[in-house]
Amino acid sequence: MKVEHIAMYVNDLDATKDFFVTFFGAASNAKYHNPKTGLETYFLSFEDGARLEIMKRPEMDSPEKTVTRTGFIHIAFSVGSKEKVDTLTRQLSQAGYETISGPRTTGDGYYESCILGPEGNQIEITE
Repeated sequence: MKVEHIAMYVNDLDATKDFFVTFFGAASNAKYHNPKTGLETYFLSFEDGARLEIMKRPEMDSPEKTVTRTGFIHIAFSVGSKEKVDTLTRQLSQAGYETISGPRTTGDGYYESCILGPEGNQIEITE
């Protein structure tokens, strides 16, 4: 069994798509729009076959996001080396995204950093 894809609602669909394409090498399909429901989506595919569906619809709720809330909390990307973690973290910081931890080696041995991506969604970058 494998996870087929993960999905998340976002307010700015195109900015979120551009973020993952620019910084994480995602390939995007054409935007899907259901005029009856107002749903708009992109599927973003990553090099290893993982997929992320980003979605927007008129009746979404946007509660405050805290890094310690319950439910899904972050998405993690392995970039292959400590140097790549450092480089990508620096690029994201220079682009205005907040680094909330790292880069560092965690107590369980991961080398990682965490940033807040579009709309405050937490992104973990690992080696």
